[in-house]
Amino acid sequence: MSESEHRMIEILRILSAQNKPTGSKLIADELKNKGFNLGERAVRYHMQILDEKGYTERMGYSGRQITDLGREKLEKGLIYDQVDFIHSKFEEMIYLTDFNYMNQSGNVVVNTSTVYNEESVDILKSIFESGLSVSPYVNLNKVGNRDEIEVTTLCGTTIDGILLNEGISTQPQYGGLLKIEDSCPVKFTELISYKKTSITPLDAFSSSNLTSVCDVITKGNGIIPANFRLLPGISRQKTADIINKLNHIGIGGVIALSEEGKDILGLPVPDGMVGMAIIGGITPFCALKEMGHEIDIKIAEEIRDFKTLSPITSTINHGLNPPKESNNAKLPFLLSKSWNLIQQVNFDVEKRKGDIIANVSYVHKRDIDDAMSIMEETYNSNPKYINPYYKLIEHPDDDEKIGIATICSLSIDGLLINNGIKSTPKYGGLLELTEPPLFIDLISYNGTTVDPHKIFLSKNLTSISRNIGPNKILASVKEIPYISRDYAVYLLDILNNIGFSIYKIGKPRELVYNAKVDNYNFGVIAGGGLNSIGAIKEKGIDIEVKAIEKLIPFENMDRL
Repeated sequence: MSESEHRMIEILRILSAQNKPTGSKLIADELKNKGFNLGERAVRYHMQILDEKGYTERMGYSGRQITDLGREKLEKGLIYDQVDFIHSKFEEMIYLTDFNYMNQSGNVVVNTSTVYNEESVDILKSIFESGLSVSPYVNLNKVGNRDEIEVTTLCGTTIDGILLNEGISTQPQYGGLLKIEDSCPVKFTELISYKKTSITPLDAFSSSNLTSVCDVITKGNGIIPANFRLLPGISRQKTADIINKLNHIGIGGVIALSEEGKDILGLPVPDGMVGMAIIGGITPFCALKEMGHEIDIKIAEEIRDFKTLSPITSTINHGLNPPKESNNAKLPFLLSKSWNLIQQVNFDVEKRKGDIIANVSYVHKRDIDDAMSIMEETYNSNPKYINPYYKLIEHPDDDEKIGIATICSLSIDGLLINNGIKSTPKYGGLLELTEPPLFIDLISYNGTTVDPHKIFLSKNLTSISRNIGPNKILASVKEIPYISRDYAVYLLDILNNIGFSIYKIGKPRELVYNAKVDNYNFGVIAGGGLNSIGAIKEKGIDIEVKAIEKLIPFENMDRL
C-alpha cells in the first residue's frame, strides 16, 4: 500500500468514526493527530479521488460522508489492523458489560444471528433445553413481513465482563473445538489465538463439517465450539462463587475451571494462573447448521440491555459433566508442527530435484477425471496464480479413493532455509484479486492448530473458479530478513519461473497486498497449494481436503 493509499484509508476511517457529513478542516485536524501533516487543500484533493471511486459522497456544504462501498473498502484496506482488532474488540465488549447479577440489570454482550423459518426457532428451543448454551435468555425479532427471524443470544464474553466488574481480569486466549466423551469435556482438538487472526476464532470453526453438537446432545460424544481464558490464581475461589451464582439465574456456560497452575483440557496453564473454558455462545446455532438449516451466525456483535432478553425455555437439562482427569498431550500450533517438515525440504532449484512438502487431498476414483479437468481448466484460466504441479497417489486405507498431491507453499520456506536464508511462514490468507490484490482475511500460522486455508475452504469463502466478482484465492505471507533479500529474490525468481506461484516480493516496511511484516524484514506472497483443490470443491465434487501431509520428490510430480 502506497503512502497516498494509506492516507485515503485513514480519511475513510475518520469519516466512518464521525458517522455524519464532515468537512476538510476537521479531517485535516484528525489526520494531524494521527501523524499525517496534510493541509485542507491536500485533504480536498484526496477527497476528490475518494468521491470519484465512490467511497465518499458530498453532502452539500456540510462536507463528505462515507458510502457503503467506502466502508467495504475500509474493512479490506485495514486487514493488517484486523489481525489485532479481534482481540481488541472483545476487550472493548468486556469493558462495556456492566451487568449486575445481584439485581439482574445492566448491559450484556450478545450474538445476533438470523434464521429463516419458524421451524428453526422450534428446533433451537429443544437445543437450548439440552443445556449446551451460555444461557436460555434470548430475544426473537421477526424482520418485517419476511420469514427472517433475528435470534439474539447471550455471548460467553458477558462472563468476562461480569468478572471484570468484580475486579477479576480474564485474558481471552483461544477459541477452538472441544472434544466431548460420555458428556465429559476431554480436550481441545483445534485452536486459534484471539491475538493472531482477522476472523473471530469461533466463527472459523462454525462450519457444519467441523462440529458435532447434535451428537453431543443425543449420544454424549462429539465436538463443540468453546473458548479458553486465563485469570489470576488468587481469584479462583471468588470466580467459582460468582459462576455458581450466575448458574442460579440462568447464565452458565463455564465448562471447566482449573486448579492454579494446573493444565486442563490439553492446554497449558502457567504458574499462578487458572484456566477457564466457556462453551461457545454459537453452539446452539452450530447444531442447527449441522441439521442443514440455513442460518447467518454473527459473533459478539453488540451490547444489549439484559431486560430485552427472556428465557426461550424453562426446562434446562444438565449440560456437561466436569472434565475427566487425564494426561492430555499439549496441543501444538501449526507452525510448531510444520518446522520438522520444512527442515527436510532439499529441493535443488538448479537441478529441479529433491523433496518438497505436499498437501494430499482425497476424492472418489469415479470423480478423478472430472477433478483433473477442473484443475487443468483452473490453471489455464489463471496460470499466474495457480500452481500446475500434482501427483496422484493411492489412499492408504480406502481402495475407492485416490489422493491428489499438490505443492504446499511451506516448501518455499524449506528451500530458502536450505540455502541459508531464514524464512518464516507468517500468515495464511484469503486474497482478493482486485487491482492491486488485497488480503481480506489473515490467520497467523503461529496462532492456529489448523491450516488457515482449510478454514477458508470449510467456510466456502473462496471463489477460485467462480466468476462472481473478484476471485478470492488462497495465499500465504512469508517474512524474510532484509539482509538476505538479494539472494532470496534470485531464488524466488527461479521458483516462480518453475511454477511455484510467487505473487509478490515486498520491500522493507511495505504492506504487501495489505499484510504487514516486522521491521528489518520483507514480505513474500506465495500462492496456496490448495487453490486447485478448492476449485474442485467449488464445483461440487466431494473432496477430503488435507494440508501439509508429507514429503514428495518434486521430480516425480506431473504438470497440468
